[in-house]
Amino acid sequence: MDFKLHKVDKHSKARLGEINTLHGKVPTPIFMPVGTQGTVKSLTPEHLRDANAIAILCNTYHLSLRPGEDIVKDCGGLHKFIGWDRPIITDSGGYQVFSLSEFAKISDGGVEFKSPIDGSVKFLSPEKATNIQESLGADIIMAFDECVAYPCEKDVAKVAMERTIRWAKRCLEAHSDKNQALFGIVQGSVFKDLRLECAEKLVELDFDGYSIGGLSVGEGRLLMNEVLDYVACALPETKPRYLMGVGFPIDILDAVERGVDMFDCIIPTRNGRNGCAFTNSGKKNVFNSKYKDLDAPIDDECECYACRNFSLAYIRHLFNAKEILGLTLLSLHNISFFTKMMSDARLAIMEDNFLQFKADFLARMN
Repeated sequence: MDFKLHKVDKHSKARLGEINTLHGKVPTPIFMPVGTQGTVKSLTPEHLRDANAIAILCNTYHLSLRPGEDIVKDCGGLHKFIGWDRPIITDSGGYQVFSLSEFAKISDGGVEFKSPIDGSVKFLSPEKATNIQESLGADIIMAFDECVAYPCEKDVAKVAMERTIRWAKRCLEAHSDKNQALFGIVQGSVFKDLRLECAEKLVELDFDGYSIGGLSVGEGRLLMNEVLDYVACALPETKPRYLMGVGFPIDILDAVERGVDMFDCIIPTRNGRNGCAFTNSGKKNVFNSKYKDLDAPIDDECECYACRNFSLAYIRHLFNAKEILGLTLLSLHNISFFTKMMSDARLAIMEDNFLQFKADFLARMN
């Protein structure tokens, strides 16, 4: 992986860059749809290409449990297995271990947890998490980290942060595929000294890029931005910065303003499956009766497949009739909306106009 920083907006810390991977170039800032089980829910790879998705995120935890990394590897790797020829990022599985398993026993060696699929006991170590991601064959992979809930006591956050650093070193030692980029993950909850210590130690280890984990877990917008203000600038200018699991348009644009380059979240597809469309005039609930005979697209300014071909009245009908196509069309539209937002943000940074773009965008959304 190679990262080039092309420009920084003159009036903010927003950055314009490009990540070069074996499966293509990723312009930054970028939003990446989430394909947890190797699929972005209800959408085909062709849908994603139509929505101008450039890269997607897949979940190490889920894919290792089912179908298993060996099956994926034997079938030619994750790109071939899921029919996606563009860049793929995988997380390490750390967050899912702690948030989804029935129980998790954490030690310096790793985490023992119970599979939510069959109840069998599994063990995930930094080395195992790295080896799984190498078997999957993603372009960018994550170091194994320990996440903490919010709120948490500082001593709890400190233990998890220090363990995250030790695990990061072990991931680097286990990492053997030099065609894959390995990112370290900054932890430390909302405690400035812990976050900065973690960032400093990870930078010393010289990862290919740096992720910011443990945010958007209930701390709120103001506190998240406060953390980003000091963490982003503690990371190297020459490496990509990835805010994991964020989020809504306002959260993404806040982070871009602070110098973050990469984002992923289930927000556009989850909202789409529940009948909520993101548009340039704000969110629309397709179940609203005022749309029942509206012969107009979801968003007049959108050029996605759904908006080019179908009316809001038809999509509302699909949801009321519980037809799967409704979920597909609205998810497709929402991802198109997010990718267009990022494309417009990149243009605004190029023109030193990001702050005005952000203000205008959010004013329309409200």
